Amino acid sequence: MTANVTWLFWAILSAFFAALTAIFAKVGIEEVDPDLATLLRTAIVFVLLGVLIVAAGKWQNPASLPRKTWIFLTLSAVATGASWLCYFRALQLGNASQVAPVDKFSLVLVAVFAVLFLGEHLTTQQWLGITLVAAGVLTLALAR
Repeated sequence: MTANVTWLFWAILSAFFAALTAIFAKVGIEEVDPDLATLLRTAIVFVLLGVLIVAAGKWQNPASLPRKTWIFLTLSAVATGASWLCYFRALQLGNASQVAPVDKFSLVLVAVFAVLFLGEHLTTQQWLGITLVAAGVLTLALAR
């Protein structure tokens, strides 16, 4: 596979599994506190990834990683945890068909943050797409 096809393949799988996450989580949190559900899900992900890393022979000593890596992985973990806590709370209180699209407003924020903080440049066509995503999120979120 070429690099362009490879990233697209994995991104499509990510979207597929993210959709399943919303559906499975909505059912799974019906009779449990959403914060506890987030902890349990995190523990399960931790174990599964640990097994995958070891089985694939990808383990390396975390102490050998650069300080910058640790700082940004820690910040990413904090943001992920906060996102998951908020997502599960929203799923417990609202409809999955409304919560998930609002969660995907992160697409708009990623584009803006990538321009502001990573120096990425978006074309007019990309900005149009981001604007349409934002409009779609608002339309779905405000639907009654």
